Amino acid sequence: MPFIAGVSTIDFPYKVAQEEVKLKAREMFSENFPLGERLISAFDNAGIQTRNFCKPLTYYSAANSFEERNNEYIRCAVEYATKAIGECTMLAGISTKDITDIIVVSTTGLATPSIDALIINNLKLNPRINRMPVWGLGCAAGVSGIAKADVVAKANPGAVVLLVAVELCSLTILKNDYSKSNFIGSSLFSDGIAACIVKGDHHSNDGQVCLGGSACKLYYHTLDMMGWEFKDKGFKVVFSKDIPYFINCYIKEDILDFIGGYGLTLKDIKNFVFHPGGKKVLSAYSDALVVEGDFLKKTRETMGDYGNMSSATVLYVLKKFMDQGFEKGYGLMLAMGPGFSSEMVLLNSL
Repeated sequence: MPFIAGVSTIDFPYKVAQEEVKLKAREMFSENFPLGERLISAFDNAGIQTRNFCKPLTYYSAANSFEERNNEYIRCAVEYATKAIGECTMLAGISTKDITDIIVVSTTGLATPSIDALIINNLKLNPRINRMPVWGLGCAAGVSGIAKADVVAKANPGAVVLLVAVELCSLTILKNDYSKSNFIGSSLFSDGIAACIVKGDHHSNDGQVCLGGSACKLYYHTLDMMGWEFKDKGFKVVFSKDIPYFINCYIKEDILDFIGGYGLTLKDIKNFVFHPGGKKVLSAYSDALVVEGDFLKKTRETMGDYGNMSSATVLYVLKKFMDQGFEKGYGLMLAMGPGFSSEMVLLNSL
């Protein structure tokens, strides 16, 4: 089975207490968004203590154009992805010259040539490397990226697949967008960049976590639940208040269908590597699955320490598991994103 050989994540230099972000949001929105004072408690109720930002807080209240913010997205993406890749290759015991495939997932900025091409140039990776830039899967893309790395490594047992998740959500917050969704987004989303190395069967696996298969599902007639509207001034966030209810209704059956194909039940899953989404989403998972113990502890802690970093968040959760140790047995990675869709990967900790 392909296996995860290393995971690295970025702590940006501007990691800020949630209370400080709350004060900045009040300053930015209070004059033109009267509803903001009634919604300001969202910052206190988010279950977040600190947020990961690629820029200082003063940047977000300054007058900057979509062009300027997108240029910062490209610059920061390449700079910090390069740093994450360097650490990840060291953890995986490889050289960058060993990488056969690169998958880059992102949904918070635009770049053509794509970010993977910029990374290849910056690190002088093999010019014949197989490339897979993936854009638009949102929060689901971290798990989808692992699934795609698994497929690549199964097809080529000698593969060394680099997955990079780049999400700079803070650069999408619109200073003059006085909508409820933009305000709530400002209480939740932050920035994350993570790298992961997946190796095929021809490489020695010294007790690392194996990938056992994957599944994805797109739910009809849910296109308006999550995504972006593209405006003159940038990306406008869309997310529905019905997402927790939707999870409660459907996710258990989908998980049971997936793991049941491998002869497993929920009792066989020892490690739950979930994208947190938000506090209400975590509650929905707990209510739907009714698993004994605090099975989402590492997911909740990750959200508390960093905020919601879109696709990168689940890789931060994965790193926490890698650093603190998986319980021996099966694990499940899961995230949901625009479409509306779910992505799942089965893990096996040997």
